[in-house]
Amino acid sequence: MNANAKSLAADPDPGLPTMATPYALPPPIGPRARMRPLGFSDPFRWLLKGLNDVRQHPGMALFYGLCFWAMAQVLAVVFKHKPEYTLSLVSGCLLVGPFLAMGLYEVSRQGARGELPMITASLMCWKPHLRSMAMLVLVLMGLELLWGRASLVVFAVFFNTGMPSTTGVIEAVFNAQNIEFLMVYLAVGGVFAALVYGLSVVSFPMILDRDTDAISAVITSMRVVFAHPGVMLLWGLLLSVLVLAALWPLALGIIVVGPWLGHASWHAYRGSVAWEENPEEAVTLGSSN
Repeated sequence: MNANAKSLAADPDPGLPTMATPYALPPPIGPRARMRPLGFSDPFRWLLKGLNDVRQHPGMALFYGLCFWAMAQVLAVVFKHKPEYTLSLVSGCLLVGPFLAMGLYEVSRQGARGELPMITASLMCWKPHLRSMAMLVLVLMGLELLWGRASLVVFAVFFNTGMPSTTGVIEAVFNAQNIEFLMVYLAVGGVFAALVYGLSVVSFPMILDRDTDAISAVITSMRVVFAHPGVMLLWGLLLSVLVLAALWPLALGIIVVGPWLGHASWHAYRGSVAWEENPEEAVTLGSSN
């Protein structure tokens, strides 16, 4: 044995784990997310806070509302004249929609800080978080494309009255002969909708707020859903009902409902997730959750 080997054997590096001292994970660096306690009144509180943001910044709300309305009009025209391209356009809306929603989150965030929101700042707030945003949007687009493929399979297997035309699609889908199709279609769609909702319910505002990576944002979003499934189910139902109600007539309601729900979604994130700035205290809270 040479001199170097003897010295290592006599004085091992105290920083290296040995059989007598098992390896322990280092404490987390920086703030950690913890789930706030929620009740069934909280979703209505988020809606009230979102409505208050709309009233405080009506010009911002009108601008983003018109953007959402224009997207809805383009979708309606394409579905009416070229239904085969509707799914592709919906994918494009999934790409544009989160960027518009982040502008609304930025308005709410600046307003909560007592700052005067600026339209240019809200439109460009996604730029520092482009990598995380792009990753999350690509995941959602992939799920949407899988959803569309699954829908085609359900149509091919269970639809009994022939593929409907664009003029009679509602009557054909709700035909008594297609009740089995309707049940399967809703079940498959519900699975994909729940997955998309769970992945994104707080992930986009979290990326804006904490500049985190997409994986951490998705994990935190799922933690919120699993921690409070009943409350988050109610929140998802409220969002769905309000959006569907805003689409008639001519989707004019989306001019108000779109910005309203955008602001409310920011408050849903702030009301669901707390950040513990003290790492040692975060470990204690994390282990108790």
